[in-house]
Amino acid sequence: MSLSVRHNRKPFNRLYMEKLFVYGSLRSGFKHPAYEYLSSYFDFVSDARVKGTLYDLGTYPAALPTPEDHWILGELYQLKQDQDFEWAIEQLDDYEGLHVEEGETPLYKRDLTTVFTPDHSTRAWIYWYNESIEGKPVIASGDTLAYFRNKQ
Repeated sequence: MSLSVRHNRKPFNRLYMEKLFVYGSLRSGFKHPAYEYLSSYFDFVSDARVKGTLYDLGTYPAALPTPEDHWILGELYQLKQDQDFEWAIEQLDDYEGLHVEEGETPLYKRDLTTVFTPDHSTRAWIYWYNESIEGKPVIASGDTLAYFRNKQ
């Protein structure tokens, strides 16, 4: 069984749709109001990492996938109630700039990726940046939380 959502997005894969990897303001350590929303629908599973490169856009990060040995550190979450997925993910899509006017480019795109925890790997949704990162500094540590704390 698969679900579809508005805006001609990909159908959801029921097998993986209940997991979410976060690396920016949705991480628990940022204490961002959006984390309160996230934690009302998702439970923390583990610290985790994905293959990718982080960039500093000033006030928030951008992540792009890479086949190279670059790692993004973050957190893996599991949906609390399966029936809440469509509502919860639509709100996160809105927060991440996926809902745009016709002719505009979404700021991020949501896709499935392989997530590595200390004891296993799984597939989960992630928000990859969808615009140019030309001239933006790389966050070499792969850890947005530590990077922005040290930047202040």
